[in-house]
Amino acid sequence: MKKGTEEEKTEQELQQEPEAKAEEQKAEKPADEVAELKNQIQKLESEKAEMKDQFLRKAADFDNFRKRLIRDKEDAVSFANTSLLTDLIDVLDDFERAEDAARKSKDFDTLANGVDLIEKRLATLLEKKWGLSKYVPLNEAFDPEKHEALMMTESPDVKEATVAEVFQNGYILHGRVIRHAKVKVSMPAKNN
Repeated sequence: MKKGTEEEKTEQELQQEPEAKAEEQKAEKPADEVAELKNQIQKLESEKAEMKDQFLRKAADFDNFRKRLIRDKEDAVSFANTSLLTDLIDVLDDFERAEDAARKSKDFDTLANGVDLIEKRLATLLEKKWGLSKYVPLNEAFDPEKHEALMMTESPDVKEATVAEVFQNGYILHGRVIRHAKVKVSMPAKNN
């Protein structure tokens, strides 16, 4: 019987062997899948960290760009009038020279002529280089787009509202009124 038991044992062992191998393979297969999934997770986490780093760098670059634009805009606003002011410095120098000459000569006519020359030079500079022109609307038809009426009088000599006197000249910059002329207006007489 021992022999039979031994044979039975070997038959049982032989039958159990493929089952054990199959179970072993089943156990190995999930272990391989788990290892593969862990590798994929690790790879994805590495990609995520790299993308996060790239995102943070791009965000920092954009923030620096935005700050640089703001700084450049502030500089542009701060120094926008540099050329104009440089031109005006020359006019200030002319005024200083006129003052010195007037103190030395004590001649009012010379001072008045010097100031007139400086005013003409300044007006020419502002008109030719900067597009600012003065207008004196005396005897023109009244235009509320260009004139500000401070006073009005009736006159039988005019047929339409006309500028009779200019209290303050107006100024136009590149075709746009930037200061209305302050004027006295003559209105046509009302027929009673």
